[in-house]
Amino acid sequence: MHNKVVFHAMKALHSFGFPVLRFNFRGTGLSAGKHDEGRGEIADVQAALAWLRQEFMLPIIFAGFSFGAATGLRAACADPAVSALISIGTPVEADGRAYSFSFLGDCAKPKLFVSGDHDQYGPHKALENVVAQAAAPKELVFVPGDHFFAGHLTEMRLTLESWLHELLDRR
Repeated sequence: MHNKVVFHAMKALHSFGFPVLRFNFRGTGLSAGKHDEGRGEIADVQAALAWLRQEFMLPIIFAGFSFGAATGLRAACADPAVSALISIGTPVEADGRAYSFSFLGDCAKPKLFVSGDHDQYGPHKALENVVAQAAAPKELVFVPGDHFFAGHLTEMRLTLESWLHELLDRR
């Protein structure tokens, strides 16, 4: 919630006037509970999306980073209030865990995948395969940097802002 990637993504979304909710998953930081291998964390995202719907009653653009992207995409694709998805640092292979994104084949919402060109958890070929199997519309952008876009957070943020401009201009 407090890392630089999440902060820059929040600034990109906020620059369009969107309300932004950042939260920790169960067991992270000062949050209650304990890590649930992604199962309970999907419920965390669903609860956050429900709160946003109740408080703001507007289309939601989901953005998640790393584990938050992998978990959040699963919840956000199925939520009719979510109109678009941004996955930053999509983990394909992390800490001995292989993530499955087969559900993206049925997700016809606009999707942006942004990854560092040297992301240790999202190797080019593996991430390209994930995106290739996702339903359109979709876009994959590699920017310089590692998983945390070290030294290249501005490029990551500008990529998000550019995509959001295009998305909103189409509406």
